[in-house]
Amino acid sequence: MLTPAEAEKLILEYLAPFHREDCPLAGAHGRTLLIDLCADRDLPPFDRVTMDGYALRAAELAAGDKKFRVEGVQAAGMRPFQLSATAGACVEIMTGGVLPVGADCVVPSEETTREGNLITVTAPVEKFSAGHAIHRRGSDRRAGGVLVRAGTRLTGREIAVAAACGYATLAVSQQPKIAIVATGDELVEVDAPVAAHQIRRSNDYALRAALALAGWPLAERFHLRDVRHEIEHMLWHILAEFDVVLLVGGISKGKFDYIPAELERQKVKRIFQGVAQRPGKPFWFGLSSRQVPVFALPGNPASAYTCLHRYVLPALAHAAGRAPEAPAMVALATPVSFKTPLAYFLPVKLTSGPRGERLATPDPINTSGDFAGLVDSDGFVELPAGPAEFAAGTLAPFRAWV
Repeated sequence: MLTPAEAEKLILEYLAPFHREDCPLAGAHGRTLLIDLCADRDLPPFDRVTMDGYALRAAELAAGDKKFRVEGVQAAGMRPFQLSATAGACVEIMTGGVLPVGADCVVPSEETTREGNLITVTAPVEKFSAGHAIHRRGSDRRAGGVLVRAGTRLTGREIAVAAACGYATLAVSQQPKIAIVATGDELVEVDAPVAAHQIRRSNDYALRAALALAGWPLAERFHLRDVRHEIEHMLWHILAEFDVVLLVGGISKGKFDYIPAELERQKVKRIFQGVAQRPGKPFWFGLSSRQVPVFALPGNPASAYTCLHRYVLPALAHAAGRAPEAPAMVALATPVSFKTPLAYFLPVKLTSGPRGERLATPDPINTSGDFAGLVDSDGFVELPAGPAEFAAGTLAPFRAWV
């Protein structure tokens, strides 16, 4: 049976990249950038004033002059004023404005007094040298420099950079259409009457919510009963219409687990079935004839939710061209031991230690069906197959719930 690392490696090897598309800047947040963003000009593009005040020549202050004549007013967005060559000249300037030609220093308004068009610098003149309150052209980035690398998921920070550099559209990975298929006769809709032998659908709701929060909003929910002809018909349409398929339940070896055989009949190539892990041992992965990835998750809610985070979300990020991101390492706050020869995905709560280190306190659930037990945890650590004992302080990879 595969280890989690081996299963992940196979998934990434077989997964085809999502298509590229051009997206308007206003709708690009959350998408994965497929080109480098470069500065189209120096940043800032001019000598930018950082305070409301008066632009003048620092050499005149250094010579002891403290009185200056205001020759004009310049707001942000105006063409730069030309400071006259006459001694004692200054220009009133607003934050964000271009430094007037001939000036090299800005004295803040609060460091002056004014009568008519004359100002007096009230602070010690040695406070103000050339360059004071000026954000020099190109001091952040030079024209042509790479500001955001391809493979970055676009947040407000990257969107700001793109806008400032004139990118009205961005080349991003296409958003895949994802089908989430809950299976089983025991499932009823949330608002339907529920008998004692039935359960309400929760897996497909949980997975869709997690996918949306992780940046994959185009997910639709379906339900398949344990009826062969219904599974055959619906599965054919889903495999034809969607880019990614998540099946939940019906993948073990029970009498009514029809999904694996139907996938094989519809020429979905099984890459693997079963991973040496707890929870989620029956996890299945394959590819359809048109290279649609099919993830078959166990039906127990904690298993399905954990497998989504351990395998599906990283796989989607990889297919989108996102730069690889290693899981964070955290230290166990208490000892952990288990006897099963399986990797253990252990739910934990995160806290900070006395030196600011991230500590993971185990918060185990009762069974893989205990979805309510996940509510108080922050994510899970992955511990290698046992039997094993892990002392407090042991470092382990951590994956946060979304």
